[in-house]
Amino acid sequence: MWAQEIVDQFAFGGALDQYGIVPRDPGSLSHVLTAPFLHGGFGHLLANTVPLAVLAFMSALRSAWRFLVATLVIVVVGGGLVWLLGRGGSLHLGASELVFGYLAYLIGVGWWERTPGAVVVALVAVFLYGGAIWGVLPSNPLISWEAHLFGFVAGLLAAALLHRKRPARIARVNPYSSRSRW
Repeated sequence: MWAQEIVDQFAFGGALDQYGIVPRDPGSLSHVLTAPFLHGGFGHLLANTVPLAVLAFMSALRSAWRFLVATLVIVVVGGGLVWLLGRGGSLHLGASELVFGYLAYLIGVGWWERTPGAVVVALVAVFLYGGAIWGVLPSNPLISWEAHLFGFVAGLLAAALLHRKRPARIARVNPYSSRSRW
């Protein structure tokens, strides 16, 4: 993303930002795939870099395949909802959709798997970035709260799709219960 932003700023003068999402504009529907990787300048990218790196790393630790599928779900579903339901006449771009998507994904994995490792990772993610959840509410008209909200929703959906089946529990036989087969 840094290389892309450097090229965008110095070679194109920020013109690549036109590939962000403009809600309900048929010409920008394909921008659902490009918007999360574009930024409105270095300050915007800098604000997303550390949370994105940390949450993406935590999301990818267990399985690269699931991480790629989760990323695709977050980009397509989150961006699709921004395109469909976002404020009209606005331009939505930036990795915040992915940041909120990965945060929700980690929380969702902890919830649906309920394994000690998944729960610990979810708690660490909430400890580090849980305060960001307030970003799903409208506050600053220059910030795409829609991308935050729909990225979060898409992250939960990705976790449900990829982790909803819990491991089967091993039944313990109690020889003193009335249900034993003795």
